[in-house]
Amino acid sequence: MSVRKLLSITATFFVVALCSPVFAAEDEGPRWDKGPVWVCSDVKTKYGHFDDYMKYLDTDWKAEQEAYKKAGRILDYKVFLINEPRTNEPDISLCQMVKNMAEFDRTTTDEYGFAKQVFGSLAKSNKEASERDSIRTIMGVTTLREATLR
Repeated sequence: MSVRKLLSITATFFVVALCSPVFAAEDEGPRWDKGPVWVCSDVKTKYGHFDDYMKYLDTDWKAEQEAYKKAGRILDYKVFLINEPRTNEPDISLCQMVKNMAEFDRTTTDEYGFAKQVFGSLAKSNKEASERDSIRTIMGVTTLREATLR
């Protein structure tokens, strides 16, 4: 065997050996997949109105979430209480879980039509939301994509 051929075989062996871990990693694929999407609204109740707002959540809000769940628009919902929030931070987080981002691609007509079934008229819904502002403030909304580890 010539030196040139031996060097060529050796070089080929080293290239294959160096690339093997890369190819093996590609064959495994990612270690996670896209899971459901959570939309969480952060709420700060006004002083002295925490129990008032919790009553609203346990009645009207819960009924609305159950209607969304029954219609297949959400998979689940949760109320999280934030332990000892700092000044100007929310004390409640209201979360809805949807299957995937496609849920947000509904037409405005479809969204308004379903909201009318659940909430009643737009004017009534807006009035009630405005009245809730006397006992709470929406601090923000966060959309989170769950990573499902394999």
